[in-house]
Amino acid sequence: MDESFQSRQVTGTSPSNENNSGGGALIDIPAGVKGFSWGALIWSWLWSIFNGTWIGLLALVPYVGFGVAIYLGFKGREMAWRNKRWDSLEHFNRVQRSWTRWGLVVPGIALIGIIVAIVLPALQHRNVV
Repeated sequence: MDESFQSRQVTGTSPSNENNSGGGALIDIPAGVKGFSWGALIWSWLWSIFNGTWIGLLALVPYVGFGVAIYLGFKGREMAWRNKRWDSLEHFNRVQRSWTRWGLVVPGIALIGIIVAIVLPALQHRNVV
């Protein structure tokens, strides 16, 4: 690491156009990073592995996991920016949008499957009688 990056990391300051991802807890978060993460909420432990946010593995602990998932939903994007080096802010947002899409699509498909599993036998039973 160069000296200027190290000094900005220690003081917590960085130019607004600099990619300071992966810089740890003391870096400033760019405006485009903050926000809710559906991917981190729904896929908490898996999301944490791919985003270098190891505290998310606590989501696998019974009773604690629900709280960790909610915490990751609110703070996960910032944590992922701080913990992993990203190519750019655009790359980061593209990856997080993909997690959000899969975080909403897969449970939606599961919900449709559950509804079909409940409704289909009821309809077949009615046709038999």
